[in-house]
Amino acid sequence: MSFDLVLFGGTGDLCWRKLMPALFQAFKHGTLPAGVRIIGIGRDDLSDERYRALIASRFGDVELEKRPSSEEFDRFAALLEFVSMDLSKPEHYSFLKNKLDQRQADTVVMYLATAPNLFATIAEQLRAAGLNTPHTRIVLEKPLGHDLASNRAINHTVGQVFSEQQIYRIDHYLGKPAVQNLFALRFGNALFEPLWRREHIANIQITIAEELGVEKRGAFYETTGALRDMVQNHALQLLCAIGMEPPINSHADAIRDEKLKVLRSLKPWTTETLAQDVIRGQYSAGAIAGQAVPGYREELGVSPSSNTETFVALRTEIMNWRWAGVPFYIRTGKRLAGRDSRIVVNFRPTPHAIFNSQIGMANRLVINLQPKDGLELHLLAQAQDKRQNSNNLAPVHLDLDFDKRFGAERVGAYERLLLDVMDGRLNLFVRSDEQEEAWRWVEPIIDHWRNDTQGPRPYASGTWGPSATSAMIARDGSCWSEEC
Repeated sequence: MSFDLVLFGGTGDLCWRKLMPALFQAFKHGTLPAGVRIIGIGRDDLSDERYRALIASRFGDVELEKRPSSEEFDRFAALLEFVSMDLSKPEHYSFLKNKLDQRQADTVVMYLATAPNLFATIAEQLRAAGLNTPHTRIVLEKPLGHDLASNRAINHTVGQVFSEQQIYRIDHYLGKPAVQNLFALRFGNALFEPLWRREHIANIQITIAEELGVEKRGAFYETTGALRDMVQNHALQLLCAIGMEPPINSHADAIRDEKLKVLRSLKPWTTETLAQDVIRGQYSAGAIAGQAVPGYREELGVSPSSNTETFVALRTEIMNWRWAGVPFYIRTGKRLAGRDSRIVVNFRPTPHAIFNSQIGMANRLVINLQPKDGLELHLLAQAQDKRQNSNNLAPVHLDLDFDKRFGAERVGAYERLLLDVMDGRLNLFVRSDEQEEAWRWVEPIIDHWRNDTQGPRPYASGTWGPSATSAMIARDGSCWSEEC
């Protein structure tokens, strides 16, 4: 079976940082489809050999374990070709069509690793050139629009060119092994599902924290911000995975139907909740790992008077019978105290205490996403006192490290998602109605901030964000996991 993968944005940041390393890993693992050809698309005037040399030079900047040896790269490079294109010129798409027709691959994937404002143009040009065949699939990178209207416009245009079954809206968080294990934890085991409800769970916390700042992406971040970059997609997809009802089977639409129900059940925003339950922040100068770092407004490409948020924390609820009254807390930000993405499920205390214990949320399930990947179950056990029988309880925990257990068998997020595209599996991709519902829910926050003259709250780099974040969760008598 022959296969063509066409990478629009083939010389861009995403391509060399994420896509090429993931494709090389699949090549190394022997999981790429037989007869695959990878065609990079860009404005540069490059021969195939110069393109291969460019990608080889970029591999020096990726993680050490993902770098190929010279011999490995030479074998991988044989799959790479390059086509120079101006994405606005129809004749360049005709050239691409002729190149693809010469091979007549069984499946063609068009991966749009470009700015979202080019998605509609590329889709329409693909149709005009006759490149929207039934055996073609198209992958759309986030962010898909900057608000509900632009998201709908992109989905409408692309949907006129390709069927929903041909469109793969990628969210790389769904490809993370720990997120896939979240589905396995819930729906492949009988242990937790009876407890996965309001009678037993006090609150759920989702944290996506980064130590890095905006680096060289200041101009991009100025038009995006943390809400659009992280909450509207990654964080809400995690919330859906936690909150959804068990699907009737493992088919893509069965899973996506249940996620959509969660998004439609999120508590609507009011003027009061927008003021109390949503906090935005912006990092100022501080220290990370003992090294001084600049504030956001001093970053390259950022306005000295910028009001763009680099941190968001919010409180919401899922208004259905399973979750009514259970707070869900989301926080995400840059230049925080650590790189730490996790989901913490805090269970309710025992209804009647017969032991001495001053510990608040004693029972919790921690789902670690990065950099650690695994599960922790926190319990209480009777403390051992050699002098006398003790009635005191002490915290203990069970720790399952997926990297240690499955290390050699693990597949990275982009590798998993690219392989799923090639195999035609839609389970880990987002449907258009999911995306629109997520945008509909966050849009009142965008509107509220547009009219808010106070701007984001400053927080020092190397901390966990504005102090108001702790006050927000404290109103419910709780605290963030690192504070308890």
